[in-house]
Amino acid sequence: MNRYKNIPIFKNTSGKRYYGTTKYPDLPLDFNDIYVYSTLGDRFDILALQYYSDSTLWWVLSIANTNLTQGSYYIPEGTQIRIPANISRIMAQYDALNSI
Repeated sequence: MNRYKNIPIFKNTSGKRYYGTTKYPDLPLDFNDIYVYSTLGDRFDILALQYYSDSTLWWVLSIANTNLTQGSYYIPEGTQIRIPANISRIMAQYDALNSI
């Protein structure tokens, strides 16, 4: 998934291009969410590939687990991880927030 496909690109006064702000949906708790405990070597992208068949959806797991460091793929061993189950709803909300 190219999460930047609908994000506007701007130019500053010197002509340098940059992306506009990406907006992310809220991820309320759902009864269908999956909870797992991380093991050594777990990362957001690996778990996204395992549960969503798309490693680029790592950001969904990062947003759903705000108790973890947001600037890292890595998850401390033994940490409980929430995996939102309804990825199609999340992606529809993401697209709606970022449509041009």
